[in-house]
This record gives sequence, C-alpha cells and structure tokens, in this order.
Amino acid sequence: MVDRIARPTAAPGRLLACAPVDIGLAGQALDFLAIIAAAVEQAPGMAVRGIDRDGIVRYWSPGAARLYGIRTEQAIGQAWASLAPAASSEFAAELADGFGPELAIVLAGGKARPARLWQIAADGAGPRCFCSTLFPLLHEGRVRHVVCIDVELTAGSQAGMPVGALLLMADNFRQLYDKSSDAIVLLRDEHIAEANPAAVALFQCEDRQRLLGRRLSDFSPLRQPGGELSAVLGAQMAAQAHADGNRRYEWRYLTCLGELFWGEVLLTSVTLDHSYLFYAVVRDISARKLAERSLYLAAQVVEHAREAILVMDEQQNVVSMNPAYSEISGYRPEDLRGRRFIEVASAEQQAVLAQAWDLVLREGHWQGEFLAPRKAGAPYPSWLSLTAIRDHTGQPSNYMAILLDISERKKDEEQTRHLAEHDFLTDLPNRVLLRDRLSLALAAARRKLHMLAVLYLDLDHFKHINDSMGHHVGDLLLKEVARRLVRCVRGVDTVSRHGGDEFVILLAEVGGADQAAHVAASVLQAVTQVYQLGEYELHVSASIGVAVFPGDGDSIDSLMHNADVAMYHAKSRGRDHFQFFNADMNAHIVERASLEHDLRAALDKDEFVLECQPVIAIASGAVVACEALLRWRHPQLGLLLPERFIAVAEECGLMVRIGGWVLRQACLRARAWHDAGHPLAVSINLSAAQCMQNNLLHSVQEALRDAGLPPAGLALEVTESILMKGGARLMDTLAQLRALGVTVSIDDFGTGYSRLGTLRQYPVDKLKIDPSFLQGDDLAVAATIIAMARQLHLLVIAEGVETAQQLAYLQEQGCDQYQGRHACAQVEGSVLGKLLAA
Repeated sequence: MVDRIARPTAAPGRLLACAPVDIGLAGQALDFLAIIAAAVEQAPGMAVRGIDRDGIVRYWSPGAARLYGIRTEQAIGQAWASLAPAASSEFAAELADGFGPELAIVLAGGKARPARLWQIAADGAGPRCFCSTLFPLLHEGRVRHVVCIDVELTAGSQAGMPVGALLLMADNFRQLYDKSSDAIVLLRDEHIAEANPAAVALFQCEDRQRLLGRRLSDFSPLRQPGGELSAVLGAQMAAQAHADGNRRYEWRYLTCLGELFWGEVLLTSVTLDHSYLFYAVVRDISARKLAERSLYLAAQVVEHAREAILVMDEQQNVVSMNPAYSEISGYRPEDLRGRRFIEVASAEQQAVLAQAWDLVLREGHWQGEFLAPRKAGAPYPSWLSLTAIRDHTGQPSNYMAILLDISERKKDEEQTRHLAEHDFLTDLPNRVLLRDRLSLALAAARRKLHMLAVLYLDLDHFKHINDSMGHHVGDLLLKEVARRLVRCVRGVDTVSRHGGDEFVILLAEVGGADQAAHVAASVLQAVTQVYQLGEYELHVSASIGVAVFPGDGDSIDSLMHNADVAMYHAKSRGRDHFQFFNADMNAHIVERASLEHDLRAALDKDEFVLECQPVIAIASGAVVACEALLRWRHPQLGLLLPERFIAVAEECGLMVRIGGWVLRQACLRARAWHDAGHPLAVSINLSAAQCMQNNLLHSVQEALRDAGLPPAGLALEVTESILMKGGARLMDTLAQLRALGVTVSIDDFGTGYSRLGTLRQYPVDKLKIDPSFLQGDDLAVAATIIAMARQLHLLVIAEGVETAQQLAYLQEQGCDQYQGRHACAQVEGSVLGKLLAA
C-alpha cells in the first residue's frame, strides 16, 4: 500500500497544490484522485452518492449530507432502502419514488440512466431545481458500484430565469419536438440539418439520414400542380418567409417511396449566432385536399344540374339553391333564403310536405310526386326527393330537396291513360275504366254497407239507323246520346260505352231500388227526346236493365250479367222501358211506394205502437230495464215489424217525426212503470236522421220533462254505422246526453267496423251484442266482445237470447244482461209482464 504523501499548500487561486514530481506514478495517481475527491466534497450544490450492488452505501459526500439532511457517518455502511425515509421531508419522496426504481434499473441492466430534471417546492421559497445523473461502475462486465450525482441548478439566465427552469423548458420543448405529429425540419443553408421522427414518418424514409443534408425541394416533384418549377417557387417562398418572418402555404411533396402527398407548410425564419436559418412545420393535408376536391366537384354538379336543387338548414330554412331551381320556379335566392320551403307551397301541398318531413326525420329520405310552387303562375308537377344530410354524430344538420319537372311526362301519361280508358267516339269511359270504377264502388259499398246499381242500356233498332242513314249518322246519334246520359247522373256516377249502341251506367251509393228506378226513368225520358242530326230528325227509344248490389249480385261479373239479362227482359216485354233483374224486385218497388203513401198517414191515424221487451241481469235474474220496440198496425197488412217499413220511412224523410213519437211515448211508459212501483229504465233506438238533427239534445230534454222521468230512466241506443257517420258533432251531442244522466249504448255491436282504439273515444256506457253472434256452435265472437268490453269498463247486453244454453254460456263468459225470447218467457204471466204488455 502506498503511503500517503504530504502535499504542499495550495497556491492562491488554485483548489489544491500540484503534487511533487518525485513521488512516482502511483503517488501521482493517488494525488489526482485526492484532488478530484476534494473538489467533489467542496463543490457547492453537488451531492455524490456511491452504492454497491448489494444496495449498501459506500460513499456519501458532504454535499449529500447537506442536501438530504443525513450525516456521512449515518449513511456509510447502511442499506440504501433504510436511509430514504430518514431524509429531509422535502426529499424523502424523491429518494424513495424517484431514485429507488432507477437504481434497480441500473443495477439490473448495467447501463447509465440519462440526466433527469426534477424540482421540489421549498418551504417559504420558490421551487428548487435539480439535475440527477446515475451511472454504473463495472468490473469484468459486472456492476460493482452505482454512482449518483445530484446538482442543484441555481445560476440565472440572461433574462433572470433560473437555469433549472430553462433546462426544464428546453426538456419540454424537446419532448414536443420529438412527439409532435407534425413534421418539423431545421434548414441551414437550404439543407436539412435536423428532423423530428414525424418528419421521417411523413416522408416515408427508413431513417433520419435519408433526410439530413438534402434540400427540401429534393422531396418535391419537378413542378407544382400550378405548373411552377418546385425549385423556383420554393426559393420564392423562402424569400417571403425571410422578409415577413414566416410564410404559410400548401405544397405538393414526394416521399422517399415515390408517393405524392399534399402538405401544409409553415416556414419560419430564425437567426442564430448572426446566421439565418429556417425551420419548417409540415402537416399532411392529403385527406383534406381530397375532401375539398370532392366538395368542389359536388358543387359543380349542383351548379350545372338541370334538376332543381335546394339546400335547407336544420329548421328547414332555405340556405341555397342552384340556377336550375331559379330558372324553373322563378324564385331568386334572395326570395327564399331564410324562409321555410314549406311556406311557399299551397295549403294542400303543405300537408303533403308535413307528412314527408315526418318520414325524413324517421328514415332520412322521402320521395314522391309534389305540386311545386312557382313565383308567378300555376304550380307544376314534380318528382320531389327529400334527403337528410347528417353530421359526424349522425344527427341531421341539413336537408336537400331535388325537384324534377315531370309536366311533360304527366301529360304523356295522362294522354296515354285517357286513350286506354275512354271510348274514341264518345270520350266516355270504356269497359276497362268502368270495371275499375265498379271495383272501387263495390269495395266502398261493402265497407259502408250501402247499395249501388248498374244500368245496362241498349238503343232500340240502332242497326236500322246505321243501315238506312249511314254510319256517320249513327256516330252522331251515339255522341248525342252520351251527352244526354251524362247530364242525367251525378258527378260520382259513371256513364260508359261498351261498344256499338250499348251503354252502362254505374250509380254509386244509391239509397235503394226506387232511387235506381228514378234514374232509369229519367234516362229513358232524356234518350227518347227528338234528335235533330243535320237533315235527319230521329225518334229513338231504349231498353234498360237494372241490377242492384247486393241483392242482384256481389261481384262485377254477376252485376253486369244480371243487368244485361234484365235489359233483354225489357226488350222482350216491348222495349222503351226499364226492367229490374227479377219480378220480386219490381213487386218490392210497388210495395215500397204503397208503404210510403200509408206511412205519411200512420202518425195521424195513431197506428204505431210500442212493444216492450224486458232486459234481465244475468247475475241476479232481476228485470233491470226494458227496450221499447216500434210496431206498425197496418190497416190491411196487420202488425209490421220495423224491418218492413223503417227504410221507407228514412228515405221519405219521416224518421225524425216517427223517432220523436217513440221517444215521447217511451218516456211516458217508463213513468207509468215507476208509478206502479217498478223503476225500470226504458231504452229506444235512435235513427240516423234523429242523430243528424241539431236539436236532438233539446228533444230528449223536452220528452223527459213532459213525462216527469229522471234522465237515468232513459237509455238511447245508436248503431256503429251511425256513430261513424255522425262524426265529432254526434260525439259531442252524446257526451252532453251522458252528462245529463241518460245512458248511451251501441246497438248491434260487432256488425260494423269499429276498432278498439276508436271505441275508447265513443261516449257510451253499454255494448249490445248482435243476435247473429249467438247462433250456431261458434260463439267465439260474443266471448271476444265481452272480454273487450270488460277491458273498457262497459256493460254488456246480449240480444236475441232464445235458450237456457245460450244464457249459461253468456253467464260463464261474464256477460252482464240479456234480452230476447228467453227473457220474455221469464216474466210472462207475472204482474210485471202484464204491466209491460199493457
């Protein structure tokens, strides 16, 4: 071991004196190490720690003792992990959480850790900044010691900022530079001197060396898209950046792989050590340029499209329109901009658009025919397409309307359709159109439960006119006959020519056979008037066959066939008259005419009577009400049921008077029952004519008042069909009657077309099941009605109950009340039965 050699005293201005030259190489080495150690121990703000591979502290400088508050003699020989908690409070966390993990990494890997900047907040002072370096000492490839040097950065910068803060700022900028997604290159003398990783990736180079030393123009095509030479234009951009400080522009670049891309460049001029440099930030905008190109092409397409195009905002206000829309509609952009497109349409078309917008909001698109408005003049037919334009979140942000003028197409279609559906001579509908209209009329008749009639007309002896006077006279006659026939019918009816001298008239929604007979008579009178055709004066007669739906057929072919048969019967019976399909129909017409005559006198002769039928509660078996049924004691025909004369009374306008009589008499009868100790309610049927009159509420109030009957003693029955035809006004009247205390029932429920949703809106208390649903073995419909009424909290009455078996089934299903023959038998012979029959 070399003895320690005394050193001379250090000269002024030196840290230590130089060792004598005669001490030898080993002495000189030890002296140098002593100088280094002494320097380290005296250096202000520097802390040095040495730790062996087992984590034991082997060196602890005075600077470390000052910095961390642990004396050297306390630290030497101690395990590092035990010292961290003993350090000063502001350093304890740093030593444990910062130094500890890095020490383990160096011991395991044998590689130095890069310098790390960190800072702490000292009590009552500004933050203190430190720079730490950690490196291993190796022997034979193994880590023997780890040395950590901590330096407190206290010197100031030129601007008075602490060096530590500057280093921290530099470190932050370096991280921004390295991690930036934009390419950043430093240009010195037009050559790339530095480039960040994003630049290497953007230009698709395998490493930075492919970029360094090359000009930025080397990564450009020979010419830019505008035709300028890249080198010349690049020099111009640099000159402008130098003059203005920076320059932003778009540039076409070429990658190392030969692929083109668009970049947005920010070229900034900087000065360093009196020399000029540039740094360029390049951002890939290829996707944006592609989108801009697509938008430009789309704008050009819209601008030059022949279809009218409107763009609207989220509130459907017009934002822009193309020239085609202005040309077609006459509206200028300033006329519509800011207005809702729906506002310029007609009221009818606004309803169409409102429904269309609902579909667009749900499904994103709608198209259909639309009468598009013009600024001046009538609207024009168009094919409108409405499309929702959605933003990145999927929500509608704009709407586009495309209108195609289909005026000419509609004219062509209409002309073609007219030629296909109309007779070329008379311009009347032909067989094709007649069958189409008859099909629609039959569907409506089945749905609304009304009648329609088909009149088959054939001119008598028309062939003789053609043969004797020529076909041109026959054609003139057919045209005039067509004009007369059209004048004899309503707008909803159809007159068609079947060819030759045969015409067919469709009477939609007739009140009955007598109405069809009236039209047939009018047609005969019109056709048989004298014809003045040029020099010819003609007298013509015709034969007409009539078939009525549903009695004479329920299909197009059966009605047409039967009307044709009836027409031949008319010809066989002498021509010049009309004939219904069968004799029974003719007899019925005669009978109805007689009934109408007798009905007008029946009220004055007091020929009407009321028959009261008991209504029994199924649960208790007690009579709870009675239904007053109208009967007519005809002088010759005897007692007639309503089915025999009510339709005639309705057609000749007598039902309001007859219904009023029934209402008053029923209230008087109920009052008499009350006086006899049987407080039963009486129910009557309201006719359609009564329901349509304006003073129904007043009539009911007056009848109750005159009879002295409380409103709860009266029940009014209305059929489903009357309810549907009566609309809101009838609903309101019935609601007022219910509020008065009168009970309202739906009669013959199940025979109409009520839906459950509609039934909820009816102001009714009871449902009466039609007797047809109690016939046969299948009673499922009756059970369904009862269940539905239960859900709606309505009372259910079964009509037409004839057997105990039917009653038992109704009781099992939960029906409330019943009436019919079985109910009448329960009270027959009783005091109440005699009272009801009185």
